[in-house]
Amino acid sequence: MEATVRWTGTSGMSFLAETGSGHAVLMDGAPEGGGRNLAPRPMEMLLLGTGGCTAYDVVLILRKSKQDVRGCDLKLSAERAETEPKVFTKINFHFVVRGRNLKPATVERAIKLSHEKYCSASIMLEKTASMTHSFEIIEDSELPSEHDVQA
Repeated sequence: MEATVRWTGTSGMSFLAETGSGHAVLMDGAPEGGGRNLAPRPMEMLLLGTGGCTAYDVVLILRKSKQDVRGCDLKLSAERAETEPKVFTKINFHFVVRGRNLKPATVERAIKLSHEKYCSASIMLEKTASMTHSFEIIEDSELPSEHDVQA
């Protein structure tokens, strides 16, 4: 895996990051650090990446478990150390999973598997941060199931 991060100029603290897969994202600093608040902070990107990593796992595991999952929102709440390096010290992951007839035990298992086995990002961050997980299930009966057999 490769990436390039380039400072965008001599004023401000914006950086353009380009991934090896050909995508770009802008990052910026807080005004008190010389930034202009034009984009997410690098540590916010780290938290976002962790959320994306684990949400991806959960959806994939639920699909492989033949669950009719239709949505997965993840709210992350994090605390950081007060002194340098200001690592994450606590992270809470709250999943809101929407679907049809989802089994709570299967959702809980998917979250546990992601946290303990598959999500590299959260497994790395667990070295400095205590992590908690919670979830809720919202029944979605509006659309036909992708598992329903059409005649």
